[in-house]
Amino acid sequence: MQEYQIIKMNDFSNDQINQIRMLEQLCKIYDKSSLRVGIESLKEIDGDQAFLCQHEDQLVGFLSWHSSDGIEANINSMVHPQFRRSGVFRGLLKRATSEMRMHGILTFRFRIPSNSESGIDCIRHLGASLSSSEFSMTFKGVEDTNLNFGDVNLRLAVEQDLEFLIKCLSQAFGDSEFWTRKYLSHTKESSRVTYIATDSLTPVGMIRVNCLHTNTATIHDFCVLPAFQGRGYGRKILSRVVKFLESQEYSQIRLSVVTQNRRALSLYQSIGFDVSAESLYYVIPIDKM
Repeated sequence: MQEYQIIKMNDFSNDQINQIRMLEQLCKIYDKSSLRVGIESLKEIDGDQAFLCQHEDQLVGFLSWHSSDGIEANINSMVHPQFRRSGVFRGLLKRATSEMRMHGILTFRFRIPSNSESGIDCIRHLGASLSSSEFSMTFKGVEDTNLNFGDVNLRLAVEQDLEFLIKCLSQAFGDSEFWTRKYLSHTKESSRVTYIATDSLTPVGMIRVNCLHTNTATIHDFCVLPAFQGRGYGRKILSRVVKFLESQEYSQIRLSVVTQNRRALSLYQSIGFDVSAESLYYVIPIDKM
């Protein structure tokens, strides 16, 4: 029986990151999938928590997690094709679960590429249920250069904007203000920037950018207050952010959209974003593990 060593990741050197990247690439090729385990989020400060599985100094398994609300853990994982069905994933999850319980996590949320048959089979075997799906999109550099921004501007959010942020997010996405307040308190990393969109000084929406790497920025929490929707604000807000990020020389600009939101998908595509992958999200209460 093969012996494995599972350790918490505390080495964020280029050598260690490259080992994880090589395993990711190996799994992608073997499974013919669009696997992406969020390597850019592995940072010593404000990064995802991660565990590694080693076999004779070879990296054979990886699992990372983070929580945006202190209740649900978002999990990415992969196992070397030659070491599957041998307890590697179970061992990683068991080790991570001990830590997640100490942080008050109640639910696991696994992200699986929609074209990964092995990943889907593994998660279903755990008893997890399909919760949602989303498209990952990447900006390809084609946008409407003739767009008139009018009086729509962006400014950095300040502490006094918290109640507006809670109102805007909860009304746009349907979450409770209680949950939204907790979510915002858990996503205040230094790499994450929040902007308020205004029209003649009136706040109409918001958008956030997570600068994951020196060349990668992810746009998220992009919304317009329901009272101002349908007036073209979304296109102007997103275009302004994209232009700004391009001026800051970010070569990778990403965002995600739930697959059912065809209206948002069309908007993003018209601005210059292309679908790069589709992810499925499976959830299971931690107590059922």
